Amino acid sequence: MPRTLPPALLLALAFAVASPALVQPAHAQVGARAYAPEDLWTLSTADQTRVISQEYREQSNGRTIPNDQLRFYLDQVRLSRWTFSKVKQDIAKSLGGNTGPNPPPGAQTIRCESNDGRQRSCDTPWRGQSSLSRQLSSARCTQGQTWFSANGRVTVTQGCRAEFTAAAGGPGSQVVTLQCESNDGRLRNCGNDVIGRAQLQRQLSKTRCVENSNFGVRNRQLWVNGGCRGVFLVRTSNNGGNPNPGDYSVTCSSDKGRYATCAWDARRGAPMLIQQLSKDACRAGYSWGYTARTGLWVNHGCRARFGAR
Repeated sequence: MPRTLPPALLLALAFAVASPALVQPAHAQVGARAYAPEDLWTLSTADQTRVISQEYREQSNGRTIPNDQLRFYLDQVRLSRWTFSKVKQDIAKSLGGNTGPNPPPGAQTIRCESNDGRQRSCDTPWRGQSSLSRQLSSARCTQGQTWFSANGRVTVTQGCRAEFTAAAGGPGSQVVTLQCESNDGRLRNCGNDVIGRAQLQRQLSKTRCVENSNFGVRNRQLWVNGGCRGVFLVRTSNNGGNPNPGDYSVTCSSDKGRYATCAWDARRGAPMLIQQLSKDACRAGYSWGYTARTGLWVNHGCRARFGAR
């Protein structure tokens, strides 16, 4: 004859079946909310992925973090030592859908979208440079990294989707390229009469160039520091639109004695050597020169600042 279980035991079993969460191991409950130490880089990549993905789900009401955005955060943790608080703050900012300044009333905007992470170029109805008006994607739109501006065109990549408007500027100003390099990690100032912000066009250093961290504009000059070396787009005043030779200079470096070319505004004509910065001699035709086809070039260890004649 089968034995009948005591009523107290039956009640306990029924309660356990109805409430499985009460009998889950402690480590299973931890995943209910994203938790991680501030120093995320001490975790394995798998754990970083787990807590960042969970934090995104919590802030977005259950959505899955896009792969390109997840890769961005993992890179920032690994390369730039982003803390968990920084990641959470950036997720909130990305979900807010607006990381650029609001355009002035009536300002014309265009939309340019990198779908599936592909690069796309969009023509603009205005001439000159563009600025970010409103970010539409969860993937970050970072000038000089995931979106670029040229005269009459915007290019986006790596999932950046945004609205753009004409960059601020007025009569008597022009956009020029400046190469500025923080050699040996030292502070360096470049150019004169720079207006507004600088846009990273091409990074030359292994050190990542981050605006307001190791490059920016101060006292109407472009500055770089901490090993940032790059080519920048800047807007300068130029006395009614006529280039002023004294306002334009480019630093060009032959690192480890190798041949290198540097961006030079062809409208300035042939450059001249202003200041030699290297121990190795800079001799025209041998260790530096200029042609319309190759632009400004240096070789044999020459590092110098060049200006317009």
